[in-house]
Amino acid sequence: MSRNGPLASPRSVLVLGGARSGKSRFAQTLAEGSGRAPTLIATATAGDEEMRARIERHRADRGNAWSTIEEPIALAKALARATGPRRVVVVDCLTLWLANILHAGGDADAAANELVAVVAELSGPAIFVANEVGWGIVPENAVARRFRDAQGRLNQVMAAACDNLVLVTAGVPRVLKPTADPAIRL
Repeated sequence: MSRNGPLASPRSVLVLGGARSGKSRFAQTLAEGSGRAPTLIATATAGDEEMRARIERHRADRGNAWSTIEEPIALAKALARATGPRRVVVVDCLTLWLANILHAGGDADAAANELVAVVAELSGPAIFVANEVGWGIVPENAVARRFRDAQGRLNQVMAAACDNLVLVTAGVPRVLKPTADPAIRL
């Protein structure tokens, strides 16, 4: 087993965690340790000054070795074009992408299915970052509940489609898939 343990040579990794959990940093470190040219597909849009500053901080953290593709909606197409055997792609993040889809009036489930189809055909490794939103309270309004439900469905189909699933909590990654022993015994 390599220095990355069970994440030695996956084609696809889903990194889940709460806000500010360290999931983006983990994905960046994993990509930089791959020995491949790193590319970020950024899904965020700078709708205000705080978000613009946040995007600039992430860009500075990555450094000049990274290529960046900004794609808030057409993620599946951008991913298909960006992957390759000598590159590693980080998609940060699926949560903002999903919000963009819903804000534009798109079909979240159809977009998720299109993305899953591309994951199955990747020509190089990809790391997907997403927020785990299912541990909070039930939102008080229908729009927020619709988003939470869509994010939960997206996380489920992506977890099934990806070779590895990592949960990051307080900066500590825990590999959930594959497991050493997938059997559950009672």
